[in-house]
Amino acid sequence: MHWITLNNGVRLPSLGLGVYQSSPGQTSTAVATALRAGYRHVDTAAQYGNERQVGEGIRRSGVQRSMIVVETKLWISDFGYDQTLSGFDKSARKLGLEQIDLLILHHPAPQRFDQTLQAYRALEKLLADQRVRAIGVSNFTAEHLRRLIARTAIVPAVNQVELHPYFSQPGLREVHAQHGIITQAWSPIGGITFYPGWGADRRNVMRDPVIARIAHVHGRSPAQIMLRWHIQQGRSAIPKSVDPQRIAENLNIFDFALSEKELADIDDLDTGRRTGPDPDAQIPEDVLELSIPDD
Repeated sequence: MHWITLNNGVRLPSLGLGVYQSSPGQTSTAVATALRAGYRHVDTAAQYGNERQVGEGIRRSGVQRSMIVVETKLWISDFGYDQTLSGFDKSARKLGLEQIDLLILHHPAPQRFDQTLQAYRALEKLLADQRVRAIGVSNFTAEHLRRLIARTAIVPAVNQVELHPYFSQPGLREVHAQHGIITQAWSPIGGITFYPGWGADRRNVMRDPVIARIAHVHGRSPAQIMLRWHIQQGRSAIPKSVDPQRIAENLNIFDFALSEKELADIDDLDTGRRTGPDPDAQIPEDVLELSIPDD
């Protein structure tokens, strides 16, 4: 496993297991399977509704808690200083943890950005109290980051964003590099380009001929090629799977390397077009107020 050092010295495995859209019934088994296979990083979110099962999977795995990086996200309905402190308590109880390794804000919520700032200041308090080991954000654009950094004390350690060969966000990655923020990719193998219900004009990156050609040269799958592309360029990647074979396959990327030409060829696939939700778009009130139960 390859590790990345965050801007506060905390070490993060470059590859983690994502559990977005994993049902509670599947999540515990997937997490236990991944940890036994060698993963040491699990990414979840309050909004996913499976934090409790992530905790169960960690305990079932038999892997020492101290060896695992647990990352979760606070939803917008828990933004605000006191609300965020309460949101942390809910997530920690569900996960069965006293300390969360990486806690991030799930969305910039630009129409409520003052609450977003208060939420981030609560993360800074949790970090100072050692209830979390690192803090960050998700789905923030360069402008959102600029506004946040100007009005808070601690630069985010991570920004988790849509990032795959068809939407590689070079401008945002440059901003991250300037501030020492790790780029973390959700949909790292372009899953959002072929899952049902996302976008009107989608191309399946898993079937891209450039990716297929490089995969053939290395005797690897398209998913392995894309994950290796992320890792070699210094990113954190969060592929999602509940299939034991795919979980193992996604981890098996540390015994080969892509050439500079191959990396550049994948870079050239960027369309500059977002497939997932636009972080600047107005969020419907019912989504903003989505209640995260404390059960």
